[in-house]
Amino acid sequence: MLDNETLVAWDKRYLWHPFTQMQDWLAEDPVIIERGEGCYLIATDGNRYLDGTASMWTNVHGHNHPQLNTALKTQLDKIAHTTLLGYSNIPAIQLAQKLVEITPAGLNKVFYSDNGSTAVEIALKMAYQYWQHKAESQRKLFIHFDKAYHGDTIGAMSVGGIDSFHTTFGSLLFKGVRVSTAETYHASHRADTSGNNASTIIHWLNAVEAALAENAGQIAGIILEPLIQGAGGMLVAPKGFLKELSTLAKQWDTLLIADEVMTGFGRTGKMWACEHEDVTPDILCTAKGLAAGYLPLAATLTTDDIYNAFLGEYRDLKTFFHGHTFTGNPLACAVALENIAIFERENLLSRLQPTIDHFRNRLQDFSALPHVGDVRMCGLAAGVELMKNPHTNTPYPFQEKVGIRVCKEALAHGAILRPLVNTLVLMPPLQITISELDTLLDIVYTSIENVTKKRTGL
Repeated sequence: MLDNETLVAWDKRYLWHPFTQMQDWLAEDPVIIERGEGCYLIATDGNRYLDGTASMWTNVHGHNHPQLNTALKTQLDKIAHTTLLGYSNIPAIQLAQKLVEITPAGLNKVFYSDNGSTAVEIALKMAYQYWQHKAESQRKLFIHFDKAYHGDTIGAMSVGGIDSFHTTFGSLLFKGVRVSTAETYHASHRADTSGNNASTIIHWLNAVEAALAENAGQIAGIILEPLIQGAGGMLVAPKGFLKELSTLAKQWDTLLIADEVMTGFGRTGKMWACEHEDVTPDILCTAKGLAAGYLPLAATLTTDDIYNAFLGEYRDLKTFFHGHTFTGNPLACAVALENIAIFERENLLSRLQPTIDHFRNRLQDFSALPHVGDVRMCGLAAGVELMKNPHTNTPYPFQEKVGIRVCKEALAHGAILRPLVNTLVLMPPLQITISELDTLLDIVYTSIENVTKKRTGL
């Protein structure tokens, strides 16, 4: 076993970390995780940390879960991987059947991939090629939203809306139709913290309809993160917007793509965010919680109508020419099946409701902190936005790294967090206990208080 000092040295010498300014990283003393127990991550130095981000929004039932471990080991004794190109495997078949059973009615076909970004790439290519087969080749544009995040591959970035992530790669991206919602979001949300703001819904829908009208007959689909935008700042859409958007998509005969990579598998309090407003999208993307945070696995589900448009003679070239080496990996699919089984055996979605209520009640306390500008939540996902002066809507300067400083303070108190600039994301495993949740929230509250006092001299 390598000692911690060697691991740190090798990390700094050989590793390039994602979404990380490596110059800062090289000057820091990194935490190296060795193992996990439930909602805790344990580092090589023996320190224990509450996993406040569910290991990048993926973990559902906690780490080192005995039943998930058993499912993985059982499948490993059979076979680790076999291709789905021209052949099939048992866990992939069983999981496809189960996903169709638990997703909104009408999503009857499952296409596997490896992560959220590839699930979105598939959705975009699937929608694009669908219209080609329907003899509407002019439909090449996708409507997407400000502050949207759908992944880091080229297609997914093309329908994103976070300038700091996507502007650098602008010349590589395909043309889309970006609808602005950010300008009206904060004012409306603060005016009505329930998120039920009719004027905001009307404004957003009018913007979408204007885009549809301006590009009449050219829109292949509308893509969004239902109910809550994740990486854009944990921005919660007003209640009813998703339902009205679905109606608008049908009126204009275009496809609705729901990116449920983050919101799926119970994160919003229901299995799927779309269920809150009784919406069945034409295409649904899932990943992150699909394999309970154990292995890379994603799925793109769609309707019979879309699937049937790809059927034809071999010579017709209607095949969906897309695939991944580890598509339908048996190990990942076996874990995903057990993940769903745990949801069902433990009636997790019902058990989750008191935890969500407690989460909501405790988060109200954060609004009293002088440098908390907004608190947003949906299910067991929340964003706490830090501001230099909430009364004048003055943000902390980007370069002050206040969000990062709060996360470092939280680490010193025993919790792992990761900010979205100056918005703290709270997204623990769904199985977190009330006691553990209280500990996490106490740490975050204290850390905000300590850092913002130091930054302002209060």
